[in-house]
Amino acid sequence: MTSEQQEVFEPPAEIIDDAWVKDWKAIEAEATADPRAYWEARANELEWSAPWEKVLDESGAPFYKWFTGARTNIVTNAVDRHLRTARRNKLALIWVGEDTSRVRTFSYFALNREIDRWANILLAMGVEKGDIVTIYLPRIPEIVFAMLACAKIGAIHSVIFAGYSAEALNARIDDSESKLVITADGSWVNGKVFPLKDIVDDAVKFSPSVENVVVVRNTRSDVSMDTVRDHWFEDLIKLPIAKGHCETVQVDSEDPLFILYTSGSTGKPKAILHTHGGYQVGTYTTLKYSFDIKESDRWWCTADPGWVTGHSYLVYGPLLNGATVFMSEGSPTYPYPDVFWQLVEYYGISALYTAPTAIRTLMRFGDAWVNRHDLSSLRLLGSVGEPINPEAWRWFHHVVGKDRCPIIDTWWQTETGMFQITTVPTMPQKPGSAGRPVFGQEAAILDEAGHEVPDGTEGFLVLKNPWPAMMRTLYKDPDRYVSTYWEKYPGVYLTGDAAKRDEDGYIWVIGRTDDVIKVSGHRLGTAEVESALASHPAVAEAAAIGLPHEVKGNAIHCAVILNQGYEPSKELEESLRQHVAETLSPIAKPDGFDFPEKLPKTRSGKIMRRVLRARALGQDEGDLSTLENE
Repeated sequence: MTSEQQEVFEPPAEIIDDAWVKDWKAIEAEATADPRAYWEARANELEWSAPWEKVLDESGAPFYKWFTGARTNIVTNAVDRHLRTARRNKLALIWVGEDTSRVRTFSYFALNREIDRWANILLAMGVEKGDIVTIYLPRIPEIVFAMLACAKIGAIHSVIFAGYSAEALNARIDDSESKLVITADGSWVNGKVFPLKDIVDDAVKFSPSVENVVVVRNTRSDVSMDTVRDHWFEDLIKLPIAKGHCETVQVDSEDPLFILYTSGSTGKPKAILHTHGGYQVGTYTTLKYSFDIKESDRWWCTADPGWVTGHSYLVYGPLLNGATVFMSEGSPTYPYPDVFWQLVEYYGISALYTAPTAIRTLMRFGDAWVNRHDLSSLRLLGSVGEPINPEAWRWFHHVVGKDRCPIIDTWWQTETGMFQITTVPTMPQKPGSAGRPVFGQEAAILDEAGHEVPDGTEGFLVLKNPWPAMMRTLYKDPDRYVSTYWEKYPGVYLTGDAAKRDEDGYIWVIGRTDDVIKVSGHRLGTAEVESALASHPAVAEAAAIGLPHEVKGNAIHCAVILNQGYEPSKELEESLRQHVAETLSPIAKPDGFDFPEKLPKTRSGKIMRRVLRARALGQDEGDLSTLENE
């Protein structure tokens, strides 16, 4: 490790008053000695309508099962049980629009009322246990209600980030065979309306599985409504079908809760499947322990529910802990780059969990925007989505946290469902390190042959123990699940990330080893970007790589082979960017282009992206013995 990486910050102990946080080493040792007993103890803190026969069933490994035989529902623990306590009238959700004068608040009692209305409507539309409902909504309260309503009746939600194109949305709807889509007329993005309903219309045009589309009024935009298929939610809630209590269905611990699509290296999105029982135990526990959640906390996770961070730590994890959740529709820089700090001050946010991209973006505007606000309510800060560089860590700690707020960095994945590497508030902080494996987990760094490498040596990051919130499979693709995550090193989970471990057991994540690019915390498959480019009339073939970017972490750079009759130009580059934005998503727009005569390929025809990356960075291209034509 470099001297910079060895820098250590000792969190101020006076802000932590829970004995278990101070004695984290004892908990870590206990959990390492008997992970099953540790997870069983945590599960016993939640409610189950029937007990489990076995904590962990490894008989079908790597298709692990947790709390087998038990019956529960994540809504029972995230909402229902709080209604029988003093939390009934506690604020569950505070929502602020992009226009910060738009504010909506819901107690746990009111949250339950909204979930019941949504659940009754879903049932009236024929949604049954095990059916998949696609949710394509912005960060508004209805996305929370819809997710929890699906879970309440045993349906499976598939939340699609409300920035994907019609083509990308259609691919995910068709793959899941979703029978109902929930969307809004539009969303507010930097003062402009993003036309969600128009995108849904294009997406479902050729989707035979979709029977109904429910539309929430958000921007009050004029949209077309199919008289048979489309329904305004505000009209539906006036009908008798929406009224009354809806019983929470008790499901098997291993029944599916949701699928969530993540970019894959082959171009076909992977549908990660998570279940009720293990997922609730994992998200409840990791948020409770890593962020020391208290009854008085106001918790703000800035992630969108279209990604797993929004699922686990904006919606489910905080509600399972009975916290007050804060949710904002807007971006960190609109209309001014102090909107985050304004909201922290005004609403008394005590824990802020955000992405390094947001931190680096706000850094660029200087300290004055932060210092004009009173941020004394903050006691913890958190980072998620990608490794946070030490410079951004220090700024976050010093300028935002005033040198008194521990930074809880977290490494995990859509596939893992919950934190895997992190810290607790009283652990020493190392800027740039993700921390240590969560209680009950063990990590290792392996070489190509599967041997553990010495500390300080880069290798493949693997997880040695199964964990409750782990994905159960890839939806409709179990063979790909095995080959992607368990085949290279049998018996351990391959994360797809490269990492190092230091002498204190801290993990330093370096980046992806597969063909997935993380841009501003969003996972984008190279094949998806390449397919979008290849559909442009000027493009014969394309290859996408990720290059370091000081704000976004990585920027997409593309090598493009043009068809005859086309020449490179700035105008063409802009046309290609817009085409990718329209075909895939605005977040996938390439930053730069090269127009070589040929792409470097192996003799078997595979593009050697590492060669393109080395050339773009002016680095050694390495072994070229398999290159088709040097």
